[in-house]
Amino acid sequence: MSKRPARSLIRSAIGPAIALFVIAYFAGAAIVGPNGLTSLAGYRHQRAVRLAQLQSLQATRDRLAHHAGLLDPHHVDPDYADELIRRQTGQIRPDEVILPGN
Repeated sequence: MSKRPARSLIRSAIGPAIALFVIAYFAGAAIVGPNGLTSLAGYRHQRAVRLAQLQSLQATRDRLAHHAGLLDPHHVDPDYADELIRRQTGQIRPDEVILPGN
């Protein structure tokens, strides 16, 4: 068995040591980094919030599409037109109840 000088041994260990540091860095980033496994729960929460916002916006869009359909120039819904005119001209009394249409 031949004895290798300490300098030669250190020189041969530098490459694998650098490779281990690089692997450890990327493994740590994959686990605790801003896009790592620990942030997965935050992404799930954000997704749930965004889905709730999407459903709310879709309901608003559907309501507005329905109101636009009621104001079709070829066939205007008389009750809805009367409600809009009275609301915009201030002819609705405070004790008056307006039932929204479907």
